[in-house]
Amino acid sequence: MNALTDTPFLSGLPPQLSPALLEGLTQLAAHGPEAETATATAPYTGEPLAAFPIAMPDAVSAAFADARAAQRSWAATPVADRARILLRFHDLLLERQDEILDLMQAENGKTRRDAFLEVADIAITARYYARSAGRQLRPRRRRGAIPVLTRTTELRHPKGVVTVISPWNYPLSMAAGDALPALMAGNTVVQKPDTQTALSALWALKLMREAGLPKDAWQMVVGSGRQIGDTLLGEADYVMFTGSTASGRKIAAQAGEHLIGTSLELGGKNPMVVLEDADMERTAEGAISASFASAGQLCVSIERIYVPEAHFDDFVSRFAAKTRDLVLGTAYDYSVDVGSLTNHKQLETVTDHIQDAAAKGATVHAGGRARPDIGPLFHEPTVLAGVTADMTVHSDETFGPVVSIYPYRDVEEAIRLANDTPYGLNASVWGHRSAREVAARIHAGTVNINDGFTAAWGSIDAPMGGMGDSGLGRRHGEHGILKYTEPQSIAEQRLRGLTLPRSTVARAWSRGMTNALKLLRATGIR
Repeated sequence: MNALTDTPFLSGLPPQLSPALLEGLTQLAAHGPEAETATATAPYTGEPLAAFPIAMPDAVSAAFADARAAQRSWAATPVADRARILLRFHDLLLERQDEILDLMQAENGKTRRDAFLEVADIAITARYYARSAGRQLRPRRRRGAIPVLTRTTELRHPKGVVTVISPWNYPLSMAAGDALPALMAGNTVVQKPDTQTALSALWALKLMREAGLPKDAWQMVVGSGRQIGDTLLGEADYVMFTGSTASGRKIAAQAGEHLIGTSLELGGKNPMVVLEDADMERTAEGAISASFASAGQLCVSIERIYVPEAHFDDFVSRFAAKTRDLVLGTAYDYSVDVGSLTNHKQLETVTDHIQDAAAKGATVHAGGRARPDIGPLFHEPTVLAGVTADMTVHSDETFGPVVSIYPYRDVEEAIRLANDTPYGLNASVWGHRSAREVAARIHAGTVNINDGFTAAWGSIDAPMGGMGDSGLGRRHGEHGILKYTEPQSIAEQRLRGLTLPRSTVARAWSRGMTNALKLLRATGIR
């Protein structure tokens, strides 16, 4: 008997999530003939959701072998044909969004509102790379060594097989969002999604195959990083990882040993700076979505808010009141504001941070309690003030629905406090006259003005990534696809190049070249 069928599937799910669909998705994960299984549970209820075959190193190696064989023909596929597949995927995604919305809610615990943002994000990503990759990947003329006499061209070749390791918090965005540009660049992909939310990643894989992607071009393996991590890195030509800073450091070290490139989006302790001329009501409303989207389980969400002393009490009152009005629940519709945390570790972290802060003198202005009456992993969105440097929540990433608010005296202090962190992923500035100047002085890869994170994230043509302990590399835009390529320069020389001739005319040649270089300098030619 297939071990997968021995695991009960959760009852009471929407009709789109039939046991047959869930089991069919689990079977898409590459695995050996005697694979063990791991069971994901539904955060809303704690009941079993689906069982996945666990890949061992041999199965991962086999997936790489298939992907490497497929990569040659995929790289030879014209960019226009690859683009048509992405556009068909785009259309299928929008047509069948209810299915993936249900899946994300079931396995992650987020609200339908937050799940829809992932659908929109991946539709934008697919359309963007389908329509821009031809320009981004085309051969480019570069200035030659000698004007007119040197013709230099930059080509872009795919890396080969890309490993993508994606997290549980944004199961569609982080899975498909990094694989699509890698595929569009002519690579094949072997991906390890987090076991808890592998269904959404596998659903994206299923849809891409329906759209026309060759079977072996994108493969997924489910398993423990401790068991298959070495194989995932050892056989890759490039690694894309989203997760914790601690894990990112280990992956960067291993990638360095293998002399392969890597892009890492890691942790954050993201600040919001509220300026004197900000509209406090609008800012408090914006801070709600900036802080509590996906129950705060978002790398770019706001965890620290800095407010002018003169507006501090007013802002705290407004923000806390709006926080208390948020609706928590498990509904598979758009009626809920905040969903569940995804796993027990996050609930423990949220609880520990709040309890530590309260015990050391912080004030809880809203929330502060777990809500097992709603579901086993629910926790109220929480607003803290009076947080000091000796409290864990002050500097450590919570990755949950917890926000600390601090007063500041002047803008210089606000900028200093915002930058007082080893992280540098995302930031937010609210105000008008000096907002752009303040934003430019914050140490973060993206800074949003009068928005929490969606303005920068949604600007798909612009790079997105972190500074400092928040990672290496960028996704989105030209950076997000060219990182998956190897640049090659081809230079064709007409007549003589820069090498001195081996003859008695060498002195005359060098004098002539010297005069030519002076002329180029005088005429402003680069």
